[in-house]
Amino acid sequence: MSLADKQIKIDLLQWKDRLVTTQTVGKTYIYDPIRKKKVVLQPEELVRQLMIQWLIHETNFNRNNIQVEKKIKINNLNRRFDIVLYNKNTIPYILVECKSPEVQITQITFDQIAVYNMALRAPFLIVTNGLATYCVELDHIQKSYIFLSNIPERLS
Repeated sequence: MSLADKQIKIDLLQWKDRLVTTQTVGKTYIYDPIRKKKVVLQPEELVRQLMIQWLIHETNFNRNNIQVEKKIKINNLNRRFDIVLYNKNTIPYILVECKSPEVQITQITFDQIAVYNMALRAPFLIVTNGLATYCVELDHIQKSYIFLSNIPERLS
């Protein structure tokens, strides 16, 4: 079974109409409803904002339990994760890594998110480039993961 067979069927582009963009001095900005600010529109940012819209409108996650672009320290290096969904006890539940649509999802992408997750220890990881989306459940004890066919519901 190939990686393509493990994709979750999510149409992120259906949320494009909900995005708010503005033009200033030759730059396009997109409004981030979680950070409550405008950020420069780059391909990866577009995917991140589409994913946020999908999470807000298609899942039972509360927007107050979503955090975007937060700095974390890994092996004394500063890194930023894309999106973290917290459970009701504010424990990391799902870590999301967003890539530009031109970036193919490969093992390298999963390795990157796994490194970020060393600090967070979320039980679920999502990787998306807006065209392909994957979700895995981690087994921290066995140091393995399994691909899921959908995104898990929020824990209480």
